[in-house]
Amino acid sequence: MMLDNLRGMAVFASVVGHGSFSGAARQLGITTSAVSQQIRSLERDLGVVLLHRSTRKLSLTEAGASFYESAKDVVAAADQGRIKVNQLRDELAGSLRIATTPELGVNHILPALSTWMSAHDDLSIHFLADNHYIDMIDERADIAIRMSPQIKDSSVATYPLAEVKQMLVASPHYLRQHEKITKPKDLVNHQLISIDLMKDPSTLDFNSIETGKKNRVKVPSRIQTNNVFLATTLAKEGHGLVRVMSLDVQKELASGELVEVIPEYALPHFVLYAVTLDREQQPAKITRCLEVLKKNFHAAA
Repeated sequence: MMLDNLRGMAVFASVVGHGSFSGAARQLGITTSAVSQQIRSLERDLGVVLLHRSTRKLSLTEAGASFYESAKDVVAAADQGRIKVNQLRDELAGSLRIATTPELGVNHILPALSTWMSAHDDLSIHFLADNHYIDMIDERADIAIRMSPQIKDSSVATYPLAEVKQMLVASPHYLRQHEKITKPKDLVNHQLISIDLMKDPSTLDFNSIETGKKNRVKVPSRIQTNNVFLATTLAKEGHGLVRVMSLDVQKELASGELVEVIPEYALPHFVLYAVTLDREQQPAKITRCLEVLKKNFHAAA
């Protein structure tokens, strides 16, 4: 009933503004009889006559004149609301919520988006940094950055950003102090800093790059954590080996603080995705942000 009244108010305001049913019909793209029906229905719901009708002209009743002011305000508010919605859809304004891990956020997402964020100061950006997957609807996330071999969820759209190598790393100090590692089975004599976020964190599956032969090994682990930053720091301090995504340790590899162990054997690769809720039409702020991220990761590949 409320929606019908709002529709009737819009029709009524158009009739008064044009001074005729036919003028309102042309503006609204409906028939003159439909306009007349809307006005009759509105008058019936309100219990008053709004318009005096004659063959020559329309005139407002006292109740109609009073109601017209309210109808104008409602129509103006609706128009303003539509303008704001269109701005949020078509312009880089409003709020953008991005979910990522702390490591990816600091090392890659922020550097990728920093210049873009500075250029669009009407955009309010909220970073959700967590090592666990969040519910995008509950957290109102617009974009989530996720690492997964495959994402199967019909409610989301996925955009591959980069293929990411998984690697086993350690500090040079640790490797000097412990038995030499030349093949996966040597790892049983070492300590793994395991990250709880990974499935079966202390079991490693390798493929020989030369022969393709598969090697599975369970590595002893006395230190565990649920944080990649902490695990990486423990490895730099010489407390053991750590399995990480190459994206998370680029700086440490470049500086020599960490080195890859047995690079002749490959751990499974992953794909880094940007994920959005599957909508027919994405707001411009989301599509532009995705473009910047894809361009950045492809350039870094």
